[in-house]
Amino acid sequence: MNKQELLQRLKALGFSKNILDAFSKVKRENFIPEELEKEAYKDTALPIGHGQTISQPYTISIMLSELELKKGQNILEVGSGSGYVLALLSEIIGKNGKVSGIEVVKELVAKSKESLEDYNNIEIYHRNGSKGLPEKAPFDRILISAACREVPKELLNQLKDGGILLTPKGPRFEQSLVVIERQGNEFKTIREIPGFIFVPFIEGD
Repeated sequence: MNKQELLQRLKALGFSKNILDAFSKVKRENFIPEELEKEAYKDTALPIGHGQTISQPYTISIMLSELELKKGQNILEVGSGSGYVLALLSEIIGKNGKVSGIEVVKELVAKSKESLEDYNNIEIYHRNGSKGLPEKAPFDRILISAACREVPKELLNQLKDGGILLTPKGPRFEQSLVVIERQGNEFKTIREIPGFIFVPFIEGD
C-alpha cells in the first residue's frame, strides 16, 4: 500500500478532512527504521525498536477523531515514541497550538527530536509519563499512547475543565480506547471503543 492508497482507505472509512490533510502532509517513513521504509504506508503497526511500535494509521485516525481537536489547543501526548503522532497533532491544531510529548525511552526521544526539528510548536521530554507536565498544564487534550490499567491521577488533574483525555485501557492483549472528559472536579468516561492492542505504559524513573 502506498501513501495515496492509505489516504483513500482512511477517506472511505469516513475520517475528516483535517485528519486526512495531516496524514497527507506528514511522512510516516521519517518516523520508522530505515529498513522498514517500504512498509511505511501499510495500515499496520510497525516496530520502532526498544520494544515499542508506531501505531496503525487507522488506530491513530480513531484517536485523533475522538480527541475532537481544534486550532490553537494545548496538547500532551504521553508515550510519544518516534514522534509521528506529535507531527499529526501539530498539523491539525496549527502553528498557534502547542504540542508536548513525553517519552521514557531516551533513544526514541533523541530520534524524534531529530525527525521533528522543522516543527516549532512541538517539545519532547524524557521523563516519567505518569507525572505529566505540570509546568505546561492545563491541557485541552491529553493522549496516552500506551495501555494503562488505571489512568494516572496526576494526568487527569492536568486537564482543563471541559478537556478530554484518551487512553487505551485494559489487560496486556485486549484494550478499549477510553475517552474521559473533565467536568469540574469530576472525570466522566464518555465513550469506550473495544478491540485494540497497545504496548504497555512504562512509568520509568
